[in-house]
Amino acid sequence: KTTFYYALLLALCQASVSSAWVTVVNNNANLSYNKQAQSSETILYAQDRRHFVTSSLSIIGSCALTGTTLLTPLPSHAATSPQQQKDEDNIVKGYNRLQYLLDNWVDKTTVCKIGQETTFGDKCERTPVVVMEYLGFKSTSDPLFKADTAMLRLKDLVPSDREVDFYDAVDAFAQNAEEASSMAFVSSWGEANPGGGKDRVALFIERAKNNVIASRDALKTIIDILDLKA
Repeated sequence: KTTFYYALLLALCQASVSSAWVTVVNNNANLSYNKQAQSSETILYAQDRRHFVTSSLSIIGSCALTGTTLLTPLPSHAATSPQQQKDEDNIVKGYNRLQYLLDNWVDKTTVCKIGQETTFGDKCERTPVVVMEYLGFKSTSDPLFKADTAMLRLKDLVPSDREVDFYDAVDAFAQNAEEASSMAFVSSWGEANPGGGKDRVALFIERAKNNVIASRDALKTIIDILDLKA
């Protein structure tokens, strides 16, 4: 696109210089052969030539300056603010943490109490309570604490043709993160509630895992749209 504009500019400059030269040639052609007038007309012709040279240099200079401006690459983005950099880093860190949680799901959702038995006499029990920590519901210093707000602060970086995908991904993350946290909280009382038991806890764990997967996928979509390095 820049090459096209540069070629167009060059053509216009050449046309301007040619026009100036034609003026000089026409004036020269109109010189009279009258010896008495020839001297003054010769002076005018010389003045036309000087005007042509001056105009040409001015046109060439302007074209060169404009051409340089066109060919100078513009920065792809404005300088990144500290808040923007923090938001981008937290989204990537949060994504990687969720991926780590899913890769180590059984270990991370199993709690073993040394020297103390659980409700049913086992030393280890399954619980997805840790999910709340990984999704930013336990600490303000967690990368995903109020992550949807951080994502919306980056909306100006979203390409126009991906805006719908971006907002859908933000909504998907917020919804699934909230549901996963709710499942984790409910499961913490699964065995204590009437009719509860390990099967109920296992059900909540599975539901929470599905929500974590959906949350991770939404983060990946946002990372791709913003062209971040995960």
